Amino acid sequence: MPLAREESSPLFAGTAAGTLRLIFYLALAMVLMVLDHRNGWLWRLRYTTAIVVEPIYRLASAPADGLHAASVAFADRRMLTEQNQRLREDLLLANAKLNRMAAVAEQNQRLKELLDTQHSLELHVQMARVIGIDMGAFRHRMMINLGARDGIRAGQPVIDAHGVMGQIIDVLPNSATVMLVTDPDHALPVVIQRTGLRTIAYGSRNGEELTLPNIPMAADVRAGDKLLTSGIGGRFPEGFPVGQIDTVQPAPTGMFLEAHATPSADLDRSDEVLVLHDLAEPAGPPPPATPAGPPASDAPAPPSTASAPRVPMPTGAPLKPASAQTTGTPPT
Repeated sequence: MPLAREESSPLFAGTAAGTLRLIFYLALAMVLMVLDHRNGWLWRLRYTTAIVVEPIYRLASAPADGLHAASVAFADRRMLTEQNQRLREDLLLANAKLNRMAAVAEQNQRLKELLDTQHSLELHVQMARVIGIDMGAFRHRMMINLGARDGIRAGQPVIDAHGVMGQIIDVLPNSATVMLVTDPDHALPVVIQRTGLRTIAYGSRNGEELTLPNIPMAADVRAGDKLLTSGIGGRFPEGFPVGQIDTVQPAPTGMFLEAHATPSADLDRSDEVLVLHDLAEPAGPPPPATPAGPPASDAPAPPSTASAPRVPMPTGAPLKPASAQTTGTPPT
């Protein structure tokens, strides 16, 4: 709908005054453009106006900027939390691997010591793994993973890289029980390395030491002396480390000296042990000699001499058959 005359813009009015006003505005605009292009006056005005108006723009955009910063901060916090959690998990995993590597390195060191012991002593042994330990007040035992199917027998000594641990007392098909040297029921013939004195080392109830209660009062025994197996009894080979004497004092009876020693073997730390098969020779009289029979009849007779006396055969002695004479078995 066309606008009424009184509602039309006065700048574009159809009168002569409106036309002159339009021409004036156009001329002023051209003059300002030329002055701004040559002298930069309006640039300074715009710069000053921008300085005044900029806080208004910042104030108007503050809610949007705050919301964006809050979302970014929340996202960064969540990302940092997740990253921190991953780093903690990686650190725990790395520590676990490091501890496992340390345990494996320690185990390898123990295995190397066992192998070095085997090679240096040239023993016929079997390596076994400890699968159970019973360190009560009256029982100091452990169980290994070798049994009768592996050729294990009761009475075989058990050692580690540092010394004697005990002996096998019970054998099952796939496992065996070892009585440790610290068991109250265990006794081991030992010799003091420095003086050569022989005595017996007994276990104790605390499971941490050996007791030597029957040392003569005049014996030269002092703290620091090393105990070795003496080989007496034929159970343990001679020369294996057993322990080291810590204290020496008179026994309660006053008739002997009583010593306490620390075992050489790592009874509470060894995971692998060696079972000896080369047992010492049992002590006792030599076996009887095999009886020798008379010479065989078909053997060539020695040349007879005139001076050799003739020995008559006793009457009533049965003649042995040729087979018995050949083999030399006694007559039946």
